Amino acid sequence: MAKFAENTDVPVEKSRAEIEGLINRYGATSTAFFNGPEESMIAFEAKGRRVMFRLPLPQRSQKEIANFRHSSNKWLPRDAAGIEVAWGKACRQRWRALTLVIKAKLEAVEAGISLFEDEFLANIVMPDGQTVAEHVRPTIAAAYETGKMVPLLPPPRTFQ
Repeated sequence: MAKFAENTDVPVEKSRAEIEGLINRYGATSTAFFNGPEESMIAFEAKGRRVMFRLPLPQRSQKEIANFRHSSNKWLPRDAAGIEVAWGKACRQRWRALTLVIKAKLEAVEAGISLFEDEFLANIVMPDGQTVAEHVRPTIAAAYETGKMVPLLPPPRTFQ
């Protein structure tokens, strides 16, 4: 299956601006964007909550850049310029995917399909600076490793 927006020509800057416009339009009171060599981050405050998305970027390390050394047919090697084009394409695809995720979550909240906290729960920042997902992931992993799971379905209710 093809990746969403894998052939997009939308520049990263335009996706970033679209995200900023979306979160502001849906009520963000503060926004922050961070760019680094390994990831970008988007943080905003809305509905009394601080939310943060980390966007891992394709790496330029020797191991990761190997993914961009060959064309899509895997036989034709790319030159340095071709590698840069392929890397840029991967960055654009990830930013478009993040735009879609944030837009869908905000629209679900606006339409009354779900609550803000439910849509953004994994990305809500706790007072210690970690997201809810960073807090909960180890607990989930431990539950699966030990096999101590709650039943998939709750027991039937008895009516009196």
